[in-house]
Amino acid sequence: MRVALMEARPAGLQTRQLVAATRLTPSQVARGVRHLRDVGAAEHLTPIIWRRKDGYLFSDEPADWIEYEKKQFRLILGRLTRMITGTLDPHLARYPEDEWAQLASAQLTGVARPWPSSPNRPLPEPPRRAIRCL
Repeated sequence: MRVALMEARPAGLQTRQLVAATRLTPSQVARGVRHLRDVGAAEHLTPIIWRRKDGYLFSDEPADWIEYEKKQFRLILGRLTRMITGTLDPHLARYPEDEWAQLASAQLTGVARPWPSSPNRPLPEPPRRAIRCL
């Protein structure tokens, strides 16, 4: 996949074009793109981005990377926000005194409070082992 994208550079390739160029299935292409992103990030290589009009491509322009990263961040933040509000808000409405829901809400609103236990309750002691004498 990397070779196909490098050959197409500076233009990009749509998924169907990558499928044809690499003779992989669409799911294999998707996994390959994820792998290229992971490897590229780990090795500080040119990141792979996706644009509707161009498809997948390697861009040398930092502005392209930043635009892509911002779009991805907004997408994931929106999904996460909907998941949290869809779970936590109904829970707090029905059980406003629930300690878990209060802790989760406090973490999300930036209140500095330790997650595992409340300040009024110490952490549980580890279980004691019985010592066997032979």
